[in-house]
Amino acid sequence: MNELAAVLAPPVKAALTSPWPLTVATYNIHSAIGSDGRFAPERIARVLLDIGADIIALQEVPLGGSESADVLKVLQEATGFHAVEGPTEDTPQRRYGNAVLSRYPVQATRAIDLSFGSREARGALDADLDCHGQPLRVVATHLGLRPAERRDQIRRLLQAFDTDRMPVILMGDVNEWFVWGRPLRWLVSHFEAAPAPRTFPARWPLFSLDRIWISPRRRLLQVQVHASPLARIASDHLPLVAHIDA
Repeated sequence: MNELAAVLAPPVKAALTSPWPLTVATYNIHSAIGSDGRFAPERIARVLLDIGADIIALQEVPLGGSESADVLKVLQEATGFHAVEGPTEDTPQRRYGNAVLSRYPVQATRAIDLSFGSREARGALDADLDCHGQPLRVVATHLGLRPAERRDQIRRLLQAFDTDRMPVILMGDVNEWFVWGRPLRWLVSHFEAAPAPRTFPARWPLFSLDRIWISPRRRLLQVQVHASPLARIASDHLPLVAHIDA
């Protein structure tokens, strides 16, 4: 464990017979570049530890390469969590994309390609977790900037939800600010409506770009923004946090 991890390491939870209730979060970390323009992965780590979530979906994560830092490794060491990556850019020079940090072991992962034409490559990281013997499926995603792009991506994403064998959590930056836009209507029709506090921009949030949905909907107890002073400068998005029960 490095010096940062030793300072930030959270207390270990006692073993439980049931994972419920769970705290989950989604956070676009903006490559660990804060609203002050400073690259500081340790600030992202401190925000995550302040949240205290059991499962975290991350977007815009540098994953290493000859010309890029491995921010996910820093966050994994700081939290002590299991980490899985879903790169949407994967070259020798730079690896970058989505990731999931989990207190619980990851049983399997799948990559869902959501790229659209010549637009920036997008995708979703689809992970099955083992929460003390209770299966849980987590999908972390980051959608595109244009409406037609998001419509296509939501169609493909919803086609992947073909199982009712386990609870499913969809988390990420959906880049959708039109409340009655078709992509959000399609997601609501699949998952049912969920609270959507404003998360962007971090200093003065105006838009609800980051979302958390769960199926079945009755498990979702509360959704809130983590708007600490540190979170307001660590990234251009604020983390979104949800509390879930059986």
